[in-house]
Amino acid sequence: MIDLGAALPTALSRLRKLPDGAVLELLTFKRDRGVAVRRVGAGFEIREFGYLDETSTEDAAGLRKRLKAILKREFPRSNKVHVRER
Repeated sequence: MIDLGAALPTALSRLRKLPDGAVLELLTFKRDRGVAVRRVGAGFEIREFGYLDETSTEDAAGLRKRLKAILKREFPRSNKVHVRER
């Protein structure tokens, strides 16, 4: 578990090193909301679940902006975030 303030930089650094097809999940304390990011070639597939349930694709340049918006929406009162790689 990491602090919410460190979640975005930690996720971005781990996603750069992630092999193709692997998934990085950021989950709330109760693990009922979160975001899963799968590396697909040069881009990323982002699956948001909890408040909104949607899937989108993003390139490496727009990933930071998209994740920042998702973290604000899905983790409104959270202080800690579970980070899991699959």
